[in-house]
Amino acid sequence: MTKLTSRRLTLRPLVPTDFPAWQEVRRHNEAWLTPWEPARKPNMPDVVESAEAFAMRCTARERERQLGTGYGFGIFIREPGGLRRTRERFCGEINLSSVHRGPFQSAYVGYWIDQRHAGKGYMPEALVLLAKFAFEDIHLHRIQVSIIPRNHRSRRVVEKLGLRNEGVAERYLEINGVWEDHVRYAMTVEEWQERRDELIRTWLE
Repeated sequence: MTKLTSRRLTLRPLVPTDFPAWQEVRRHNEAWLTPWEPARKPNMPDVVESAEAFAMRCTARERERQLGTGYGFGIFIREPGGLRRTRERFCGEINLSSVHRGPFQSAYVGYWIDQRHAGKGYMPEALVLLAKFAFEDIHLHRIQVSIIPRNHRSRRVVEKLGLRNEGVAERYLEINGVWEDHVRYAMTVEEWQERRDELIRTWLE
């Protein structure tokens, strides 16, 4: 299992036994997350309410990893536990999806976080950790993050890290039943190499 770690976080693939923690967070954050996500199709199972559907989702993500087409990670905050042990608390997800090889060598990044942990710098930390994985472990050339213009919290994440704004793609994705414009932010491996030490020092060490 691929596991990425920074000073406060662990990123790892979700597994079926994560369902109770995942379900609690998703239920708590329904109003916080729904405006920014595609609507569930009526004939599809509700992953939030079905452990079986969640397990199938985990299996699909594992298949993507095996094929090299996608890499999904749960975000876990490491907290002190008893007997000098560390406890990991689930707080969100970050995904590298639609990995294209050949002349593209690119992928898309999507993320979300529990509102109770927003504003603490966890998501920029997770994004730098994912970028390091994308450019140094699986050797991509470019990653892109697409965000609805009015989603100011999500935009602050990429702006904190100085990702390049490539402009607005009109009616780019269907979100909650509406074709929404998205601002496209990107980073290439050349930009990563130029800023790598600064980003790692600031966010990961």
